[in-house]
Formats: sequence, C-alpha cells, structure tokens
Amino acid sequence: MTIRETCLKAKEHASEIAFAGEDKMNMMLIAAASALRDEADHIIAENKKDIEKCTRGPQFVDRLMLDKKRIDGIAAGLEKLVQLKCPVGEVLEERALYNGLQLRRVRVPLGVLGIIYEARPNVTADAIGLAIKSGNAVVLRGSKDALLSNKAVTSVIKNALKGSGFDPEFIQLIEDATHEGATEFMRMNGIVDVIIPRGSAALIQNAVKNATVPIIETGTGNCHVYFENSADIKKAIPILINAKTQRTSVCNACESLLIDEEFAGRHLKEIVSALKEKNVEIVACEKCRKILPELEAATEEDFYTEFLDLKISVKIVNGVDEAIAHINKYGTHHSDSIVTENAQAADKFLEMVDSAAVYVNASTRFTDGFEFGMGAEMGISTQKLHARGPMGLRELTSYKYQVRGDGQIRG
Repeated sequence: MTIRETCLKAKEHASEIAFAGEDKMNMMLIAAASALRDEADHIIAENKKDIEKCTRGPQFVDRLMLDKKRIDGIAAGLEKLVQLKCPVGEVLEERALYNGLQLRRVRVPLGVLGIIYEARPNVTADAIGLAIKSGNAVVLRGSKDALLSNKAVTSVIKNALKGSGFDPEFIQLIEDATHEGATEFMRMNGIVDVIIPRGSAALIQNAVKNATVPIIETGTGNCHVYFENSADIKKAIPILINAKTQRTSVCNACESLLIDEEFAGRHLKEIVSALKEKNVEIVACEKCRKILPELEAATEEDFYTEFLDLKISVKIVNGVDEAIAHINKYGTHHSDSIVTENAQAADKFLEMVDSAAVYVNASTRFTDGFEFGMGAEMGISTQKLHARGPMGLRELTSYKYQVRGDGQIRG
C-alpha cells in the first residue's frame, strides 16, 4: 500500500476502536501482552537481524535491542494500561445555560495518531497500547534500522487481536522508511489528526519544518542537575550518577551539571572522581578548570548539547538565580533537578525553571510514563500545546461539547 492508502485504512477503521468500550479495549491489551511474551523468540530473532545490519555505535544498538526482559517490560506496560481508566467519555464539565440548554464537555479520542520514531521498537507496542486504551487509530512509521523488529511486534499484536475476535486494522505500519516517505506522512491532512515525532532533535526539527498535520514536539532532552550550596553530598552524587549513567541513550538522562561556587570548592574533586569511575567524559567551564586544570574546556555549544552518551558538561554558577537562567537558556524544557536542603531555593527552582518536569532531590530519570503511573507513554512533550510532559491516555484525547435542548432557537 502507498502511504496515503495506509493512512486511509487506519482512518476507515478508527470508529471501531473509538466506540469499542473499555471492556473490549482491555481484552485487546491483555491479548497483546500475552502474545508479546508468547512470541518473544520470534520478535528477538527479527530484532537480531536489525542489529546485525546496524553500523552505528553501542548507544544506538542499546536503543534498538530487544531481549526477553525488555519484551516482558513492554508487555507489563500494556497490562498497566488495563488497570487505568479509559478517558473516553469522561465528563469534564456539565451545566445548564441561561436559556435552558444542557451543556456537557466530554473527552473524545484525537482520531488518527501518526507516530514517527527512530530505533526504539518498544515504541511500536507502547504506541499501539496507548492508542487502544485512548480509543485512537494509529499509523506507525519507524526507522529503517528497526524495520524488521517493528514489523514483528505489529504483526504479533494484530494477529492476537484478530485471534480474539477484533478487527485490528485501526493499527497500521508504514514500511517506507525514506525521508521522502516521512515528509509525505507528515502532510496527510484530513486523514491523520496529529503527528507525534519521537526521537532525535533532527527528527523533531524535520517535523516542525515539514509537517502540515499538527504536531506535538517530544523527546529532545538537554537535562540539568544543579547542586545548590546547601546540598547533601551523600544525596547529590548518587542522584547525578543515576541521572547521567543509569541509561545514557534516553531523553531524560542528565547532560549538564551546575554547581554552586562554594559547593564546588568543597566537593568538585569528589564529584569528578565519581563521574570518572563511571567512565564519563567531562567538559567544564573555566572556573571548574581553575580548581581542576586537567579538565577539558567546555565550549558554548557543549552547554546546548544533548550528548546521549557518557559525556557531561559542568559549570559553576553563583546561586539559584544564575542556575535557573542557565537552564532556561540552554535547556530544552524537558527535565531538570535541584539538589538542595534549602526550602526557599527548592521552591524558587520549581516555580521558575520552565521545563515539563522539575525535580527537587531526585533523578531526572523519573520523567517517564510508566514511572508517573500512566502505563506506557507516547512520548514526553517539551511544548505547551496541547500536552506537556509524559503523554499518557488523557493527553491523547480532545473534547467535544454535547448540547441538549427542548426546541430552543437563538433570537
């Protein structure tokens, strides 16, 4: 099928999931989760073919790789969705107007979701699960690097739904992985209701520049951890190490460390030593290099960079105001954390850092749909319309007004 035909097929079957009802949605999710576990060996075999063809580095392969543990985690995410309430039909507002009309504002699915993503085949299952429980049709377009993996996951889930008596054609996968195909997909006005690009800054900017379908920007994460002067070093270092090294290839990993000047004077050597124990490459400002001359100098560009690797930029700042200004200038409005024992500094940071998720004394790695109790997530929105932060079920809905009258006409 052409890209247009694929999108049209999803749209033609959109009503089947929109009006399925929560019981049937849950049956679909349970069937999909069971099938993923049952067919794990098949999915892993196809995934290995993608990995064998991959010529990129280990961080990229980590994003691409599926094993039984990861597949079980994906299935668990679908099962988590079963436990969550379907948002479709939720009454957001209900009141009588002056003229006797009865007005209700009710949640409805967005319609047809278009998901463009890179080498993360787990996104395939996550997106399908969220689409099911939010009543949306979905068109998936992954990268060529994960094509066989994406086909295997999609096929397993669709076969499971069909075997359980459901028509799975509201789920569609685009196999054209060319740049031209991506651009065509982004321009399916009137068929696709929203495009959600999930991946690198280049992918997201391509969507911003080329999409005529509305998009929700997700993913790019130049995330910061800030050690305020009153921070407890016993909390600070584990938070930093987790945020930076627990998994480097993800958008909620820390990319930049800010340190108050006095705190750096007391603890910079200890902090650098802890990072180097984890093989983290450090680029640092001149104030840092006066304390530790052996550190490599950071460039202005380094402070803007999402490394997605064992690399971090470090800068000494003069208090919470300078830290906030730095984050709001260089960050990507994703996730940022302050480590402090000062309640006023914590409150100021929470209020003034302009990011989707702002933390006090916790790792940025918690910005995640599963961790936030949403089950899987469609992505982490770094914009303000129409959703912000991890995009769970409610973020994949809109609303409509239902108005009941008794013959009223407008004069």
